[in-house]
Amino acid sequence: MKILVVEDDRQTARYLAKGLREAGCAVVTAADGPSGLERAREEVFDCLVVDVMLPGIDGLSLVRSVRRGNPSVPILILSARGAVEDKVRGLEDGADDYLSKPFSFSELLARVRALVRRGAGQPSAARIRTGDLEIDLAARRVSRAGRRLDLMPKEFDLLVALARNAGRVLTRTQILEHVWGYLYDAGTNVVDVHICRLRNKVDRGFASPLIHTIRGVGYVLRDEP
Repeated sequence: MKILVVEDDRQTARYLAKGLREAGCAVVTAADGPSGLERAREEVFDCLVVDVMLPGIDGLSLVRSVRRGNPSVPILILSARGAVEDKVRGLEDGADDYLSKPFSFSELLARVRALVRRGAGQPSAARIRTGDLEIDLAARRVSRAGRRLDLMPKEFDLLVALARNAGRVLTRTQILEHVWGYLYDAGTNVVDVHICRLRNKVDRGFASPLIHTIRGVGYVLRDEP
């Protein structure tokens, strides 16, 4: 899982990042609303953990902005405001869950995992289509122009990462974090090797390629040259 933590309190942010990484997650942190919103728009995350009281843009405004462009990403609000009306407002503004401070990390981790599982099963997130390419997330099946493509597990995960960010270039580092996790050696050529294998299955035999190399930057999935 790749998690974005938007939290302006440094001690809390370090605590969350450390715990989530120890649980096997890749973690990106942002210390204010504008930078958190920018990361949420530019990168692919499995879940967002957002504080309400943020400098620049408050957490609820951030959630509303994210929801306009990404209605399916799971979002957990983390706040010192624990009144019922605060929780209701957070959920009505687009959050999927609301956890009050102080909190137990084990509870937060359990909620994040539950949100990710639940999000993967939502009908709106069950299929991804780009051009004539269709990905069935629940069944882990891929087809192009009606032809079934047999992918290995990491090839499937790589294609999903590209498809969820269709039209946007992903760097090798971003791909490594999302598909292999933060502990993977950033100096390896594993991304390039898997891209080559994926192209042989997704693009070979079709009129136009979907996977494109942006020299010196990374890769992008799009249905036009």
